Amino acid sequence: MDEGFIRLGFFLGVFVAVALWEQFQPRRPLTESRKVRWLSNLGIAFLNTILLRLAFPILAVGIAVLCEEKGWGLLNNVEMPYPVKVFCAVLFLDFAIYMQHVVVHAVPLLWRLHLMHHTDLDFDVTTGSRFHPIEIIISMMIKIFVVVALGASEIAVIIFEVLLNATSMFNHGNINIPIKIDCFVRLFLVTPDMHRVHHSFKPKETNSNFGFNLPWWDRLFGTYRDQPEEGHSGMTIGISQFRDSKYLKLRWLLIQPFVSDSGEYPINRR
Repeated sequence: MDEGFIRLGFFLGVFVAVALWEQFQPRRPLTESRKVRWLSNLGIAFLNTILLRLAFPILAVGIAVLCEEKGWGLLNNVEMPYPVKVFCAVLFLDFAIYMQHVVVHAVPLLWRLHLMHHTDLDFDVTTGSRFHPIEIIISMMIKIFVVVALGASEIAVIIFEVLLNATSMFNHGNINIPIKIDCFVRLFLVTPDMHRVHHSFKPKETNSNFGFNLPWWDRLFGTYRDQPEEGHSGMTIGISQFRDSKYLKLRWLLIQPFVSDSGEYPINRR
């Protein structure tokens, strides 16, 4: 089956499931127009998909196939069982995404591209698809480099892409999970309550909980924060530079990196 259809199928399935969960068991009341936000967030996701297909005729999965054929990359030159190679590749790709996320919060220029993801004034399943097109292109270039260096297999990259997409929608979900269950699940998977802290208005909370899929990197490197200071019901979502509802519209999403400074959010400012 074509990789694109696999990803689309998982995307639609997880999106519908989380959207329904939000509808019947929301974690927080929404403060802004869902229609405006969803049109903008899903619109930018659609734009990014088209842009990637145009800018990269061969995406990460295609590069993985080429690496296997040519014997490029570390894992294509070591002897170990194929399932172990797949597991190692998925694990390292997840670590690479974690490190990339930390870096875009540390470098002011990159933060100005990434801040669009944080200017959403609410937090729901569509926030997980809200990234600036330039950041998406940079992210794909990094992913392709990692795939080549690692020698990740086609299966490993497909598994990783599906997991990343699915967990991004799940951990941005405005869904209510009982505290005891959340505490257990976040030992193995980034939960919405864990990632919501990362979307806090407060810089010290914004610069925590960088993981999208596995929670272990945050715990290992000291970027884990258990709960927001003001609780999940009282915390403010977003960043200081864009508090007006007009900035939620699609045309503003595209120009936000160019009409504001980086503020006090980049890690190296402190």
